[in-house]
Amino acid sequence: MNLPHELILAVGGLLSGILAGLLGAGGGVLCVPLLIALDYTPIQALGTSCLAVAIISISGSIQNSRMGYFSVQRVVLIGMPALITTQISAYAVSQVAPHVLLILFGSIMLLLTYLVKLRKQLIQRTKQYAKDSLIYAKKYAEQTVPGWVRSNVVKRIATGTVAGFFAGMVGGGSGTLLVPLQMLILEESIKLAIQTSVGVNIITSLSASASHASRGNVLLLPGLLLGIGGFLGAQMGTRFLPKLPDKTVSFAFNTLVVALSIYLFWKAWNLYYGG
Repeated sequence: MNLPHELILAVGGLLSGILAGLLGAGGGVLCVPLLIALDYTPIQALGTSCLAVAIISISGSIQNSRMGYFSVQRVVLIGMPALITTQISAYAVSQVAPHVLLILFGSIMLLLTYLVKLRKQLIQRTKQYAKDSLIYAKKYAEQTVPGWVRSNVVKRIATGTVAGFFAGMVGGGSGTLLVPLQMLILEESIKLAIQTSVGVNIITSLSASASHASRGNVLLLPGLLLGIGGFLGAQMGTRFLPKLPDKTVSFAFNTLVVALSIYLFWKAWNLYYGG
C-alpha cells in the first residue's frame, strides 16, 4: 500500500465520519464505494467498511455522551435484536455473486435518498400537527391496538430487528433507515433518533465485522485508516455541521449518493461481462 493510497483512505474516512455525525448514518455509504474504487472486492469492501463504521460510530457516541445526549437503554433495546439480524444478513451477502452484491448495494444507496426525504417530511409533519390531533390519534390507538403492540419495548425490538438486516447489507451502519423508523414507530424527535442511531451503529457494525472477519473479508489496515479518519470526521459532524443549511446538506448528500450508485452499477456491469 503506497502513501497516496493511504491518504485516500484517511480522507475518505474523514468524509464518512462527517456524514455519520450529520445524518446518523454509519458511514458505509462512502466507505464501500471508496474501497471498491481502490480495487478491493465487493465483499472485502463491505467487511472492511464494518470495521471503519464501528470506529466512526464510537467517536460520534463519545461526543454525544459528552453533551449528555447518549441513552444506553435506548441503544441497547434497539441494538440487541439488531446484533442478531446483522449476523444473518452479513452471512447472506457473503454468499452473493460480486456483481449482484454491487447492484444490491447501489440500489440500497438510491433507497437512502428516499429515506432522507421521508425523514424531512416526518419533521415537517410533526411541526404541523396540532396537539389535539396527536391526543386524538393516541386515544384511537389505545382503543384499537393491543397494549403489548404499543409497548415501547416491543417497538424498539421490532425497529432493531429491521435495522439489523439493513446494516449487514450496507457495511455495518443502519442509521439512514433507523432514523426514519424511530421517528415513525417510536415517535421520537429527529435529534434523539440520530443520537440513538449512532450508538446502535456501534453494535451492528461490530456484529457485522465479526461475521465478515470469520470469513477473511475484513482488511485491518484499510479499515483502521478509514476508521481513524472517520473518528475525527464524526467529531466534526456531531459538533459543527448541524449549523449548515438543510437544503445544502440534502443536495450534497443526494448528489453524492446518486453518483456513487451509478458508479457501482457500472462496476457491476464490468464484473458481469468480464470487462
